This record gives sequence, structure tokens and C-alpha cells, in this order.
Amino acid sequence: MNEILSYLIRFLLGDDDVAARHAPSVGYTDDPDHFSRYALVIIPSGFFNPGTYATPASLPCLPLKEIEGLPVLFGQAREEQRGRTWVIHADLIAGAYFLITRYEEMMRPQVRDVHGRFPGKESLPFRAGFLHRPLIDHYRLFLRKRLGLPQLPAEIRQIFLTHDVDAPFLYRSWKGFLRSILDQRGLVRSLKGKTGHPVQDPYYTFPQMLQQDRRLMDKHMARSVFFFKAGGRLPEDKPHYNLRNKDILRLMAEIRRQGGEIGLHASYEAGIHPALLAGEKRRLEQCLGHTVSFNRHHFLACREPDDMDCLEKQAFSEDFTLGYADRAGFRLGTSYPVSWINPRTRRLTSLCLHPLTVMDCSLEEEKYMGLSRREAFAFCLRLAHEVKRVGGELSLLWHNTSLREGSGSYLGDLYPYLLTHLLEK
Repeated sequence: MNEILSYLIRFLLGDDDVAARHAPSVGYTDDPDHFSRYALVIIPSGFFNPGTYATPASLPCLPLKEIEGLPVLFGQAREEQRGRTWVIHADLIAGAYFLITRYEEMMRPQVRDVHGRFPGKESLPFRAGFLHRPLIDHYRLFLRKRLGLPQLPAEIRQIFLTHDVDAPFLYRSWKGFLRSILDQRGLVRSLKGKTGHPVQDPYYTFPQMLQQDRRLMDKHMARSVFFFKAGGRLPEDKPHYNLRNKDILRLMAEIRRQGGEIGLHASYEAGIHPALLAGEKRRLEQCLGHTVSFNRHHFLACREPDDMDCLEKQAFSEDFTLGYADRAGFRLGTSYPVSWINPRTRRLTSLCLHPLTVMDCSLEEEKYMGLSRREAFAFCLRLAHEVKRVGGELSLLWHNTSLREGSGSYLGDLYPYLLTHLLEK
């Protein structure tokens, strides 16, 4: 547990050299005799005590109190000066742990949607009204101010433009050919859709996506990552496609040629049975000819917190799953990449989690946020502003099917508008 506490203190202060030097000057103790050893002390709330941890008593009670406008999950919302030591009675360490580990999902296993996911609208950040704020990152600004450390630059330090390749084509398979006939596209056009260049397929919007992404990539502002499926036999994993298909191979080669990266889109079935991850990772690696270190689960359905251990076991180094499907925002309470901590075993791991800020369909679909075009654009800008304010990382998920022409969706227009704004700001 000491390793986790040390990590959380470092994470709360920031990842620059200044924070690393000052981390030993932060104490986590309620013993007044030890206060003088530190420049700043955070008083433990008892959250980690054996009689409290993993019991109903460990869950925060609403409404939350605030310290300088920041919600406090545990402890008291007050601070004081004791000699040369600043004493904070708000247990910011327990609060950061609660959010980063998805602790409440472990404690409320009965709260799941039809896909076995914990709904954003049930989360404490949503119910307490701070899902749109990376609360831990604001704790960081608060603590650095108390320690007299320079504030981190107000900038988006990294942008991830990510794309899940759920359905690369609509009409390229024989089943798609029959669909094309039923869609009254005509025999000649249907044959061209089946045998011609894939750019004629309405789902094949990858050239446009890469063109948009390159605008930020060429300025060294962003990384573009495409997640490909490599398994899954359940209905939710359809449409199935073969990684050895010449169109898929050509697409992956073009992505890499243009500077994009490729990760595994772990299947819906692997979300239920994590042991399947090994085979899916192996198939993608055999196709690419190199190791795959990135993952995102299909449907964002990494269902239980400790399922992340399976990713670590299969030598994934980075995961991009953790956003809520039904609500955009900061599921982990931070916009910074963070090491996975298993709340059940209380073990710090080497797996890096990149929080997902916005998924395209979360904005538009009525069963999720149901935002209008104007509302969605404003909401995305609000989240981007929050990330910039705390110097964090912005991660967007846009599907190739969202850029399909004639779909009646605003998502195809929203993506380039949003990138233009990020480029200009």
C-alpha cells in the first residue's frame, strides 16, 4: 500500500521534475508530532482502514462539501497552517484513489447496463455534478499552489485522435452485395461496390479521416490510432472481417504510411471472457508483423475494474477504453495518463490508462446524451477547455461510419470543425 500512496502523491503533484523533487515534502498522516517533517500534510480520512475499506461505509455521501470550489469526497473541507506546515483535512489521496481505480464500480456490481457496463449517469462524478471536470487535475493545481510550486502550462499536452474500426465496409462482402441490391443501388453499382476500389464504399471514410488527422499530426499536436477487431463470435461483434483481407491489409498499410498507429479492438466476447484477449492479440500481431501494445474494448465494455489485469498479463502497455458510453467526460477523474491500480487487490501495475474524453455517438444518440449539433460542439469545446486548463491529454473517439455521407448525422461535420478549433487554439 505504501507504493500506491507514494504513486498517488506523485500523481497529484504532477509529472514534472519540480513535482518529483517536492513529493517527499508531502505527508499523509494524522499524527501532529510528524507534521513538522513536511511542508504539506494531508489528513487520512480512514478510507483505507481495514474496517472501512470495501464496506458501504467507504462510499462518499452526497452532497459533497467543497474546498475552494473543489468537491471533497472524503475528510473535511478545511485547511489550516500549523507552524510552517500546511495541513489539509480533505483526503485528496483517497479521493484520487476512488476515481482512478473505479472503486465504486467494484462496490456496486449490481449497477450495470444491458452490456454489463457501469453507466455514467449512475457514477458519483455525474451525480455530484463534476463529470465534466477532471477533478484530480484540479486537486493538482490546488496542491501546487499550496506548496508554492510553479503551475503547469495551460495547454493540451497531447491529443489522441482514435478510431474504432467496427465496420470498415458496408457493401464489400457478398452479404453486402445483396444488401446493395436490396438498397436499390442497381446491379452495376452493386458489382462496383463489391469489386471496385473500397473508396466507393460509403463506410470507407478512412482517407478523409486520415486527411483530417494529418492536419494536427503534421503540427506534432496529435497521434492518430486505429483499433482493429481480431475476433469475437457474438452478435455484438458483427460485422466480422478478416484481417488477411486485401482491403484490410491495404488500409492498415496506408494508416502506417501516413504516421498512424494500430491497436487491438478487443471483441465484445473478450470483454465477457478476458482469456480470449491472448488469441486476438496474437492474430493482430501476426498480421502486422510487430508487437501490439494498445487496446480498446469494443462497446467500451471492459466490464469489471479487475479485468484490466488481463490486459497487463497479455503485455498490453496502454489502454484507451475508459470513458462512459452514455456520458462524455472524465470517467477516471483525470485527463492525465495514469497507472492502473486494482482496487480489489490494491496493486499498482505497469498498465497505462489513457482516459477517453469524448466518443462521437455518446453525444448524438438519444439513449445517451441526445445533444443537438450546437450543444454537442459547445460541450466538446467545454471539455477541451478543461483539459487545456489543467495541462492534460485530450482523447477523442470517432468512428469511420460517423463520417458517412447522407447519414443525417451531424457527427461527420462536427469532427473537422472540432479539429479546426483545436488547431487554431
